[in-house]
Amino acid sequence: MSIEVKNLLKEYGEQKAVNNISFKVNKGEIVGFLGPNGAGKSTTMKIITGYLQQSGGEAWVCGINVAEQPLETKKKIGYLPELNALYYDMYVKEYLAFIAEVHQVENPKTKIQTTIETVGLQVESKKKIGQLSKGYKQRVGLAAALLHDPEVLILDEPTSGLDPNQIIEIREVIKKQGQNKTVLFSSHILQEVEAICDRVIIINKGQLVADDKLSNLQKENKQQQTVKVEFKEPVQIDWLKNIRTVTGVRNIQSSLFNIQCTDAELVKKQILQLSLDKNLNIVSLQSENLSLEDIFKTLTN
Repeated sequence: MSIEVKNLLKEYGEQKAVNNISFKVNKGEIVGFLGPNGAGKSTTMKIITGYLQQSGGEAWVCGINVAEQPLETKKKIGYLPELNALYYDMYVKEYLAFIAEVHQVENPKTKIQTTIETVGLQVESKKKIGQLSKGYKQRVGLAAALLHDPEVLILDEPTSGLDPNQIIEIREVIKKQGQNKTVLFSSHILQEVEAICDRVIIINKGQLVADDKLSNLQKENKQQQTVKVEFKEPVQIDWLKNIRTVTGVRNIQSSLFNIQCTDAELVKKQILQLSLDKNLNIVSLQSENLSLEDIFKTLTN
């Protein structure tokens, strides 16, 4: 087991930032770690990486107790914090050379160049960190996390500040690293989590509210289903709202509608009947799986 937390607790006075949570992450897994602001995600990550002492419970990384052997734990972890602390007066390669020395990396020049290529920093590698855009500063932080080839990656908002093209590139980097490492990945961009992770852990107000594969969470939350329908002709939205089991209708554009319901198959049958009764032509009609965003809202509201 690469990461394991058991009954983890972090208290600030009477407030429980992390409240008795337990989970495990295996080697080769990329797990999305989600929750609203203030849910306890960053606190949990800081405890796992040894930057913060828990109030109760235990955390292990690669079988090592974090509280008992924090230095040994850090050798196993590559950590990109949400607030990426960098030395702005240092050049990119100079900073990575410093990180390589801290971790006693063998063949540092070769490793630095390989890591720069991995995260796509070649063009900016001769600049001072302070001259870089936010997105490229984020890449420097990711390079520093990867440089010593850790067994475990803890990534707190790794795509923050990146443009859409950069997000795709970093997504591929994370996927590749996840083939032989353990990755715990936090993001508020839920589409990114869907694209990268097969399993998600969701916490809310310091408590664990979900830990499962996305496909299983979609099955468990089937009471909230979605049907998307497009008509050739204009349609009155009330016709759709009056269909049995429909809980909400959103007009996406023109005659394209997104329908929330509790029985997608029944709604599709009634839409077909509606089209016959009103002499309407259906361009497309399909039910869709719940998105991670839908599940997130259900579990954290």
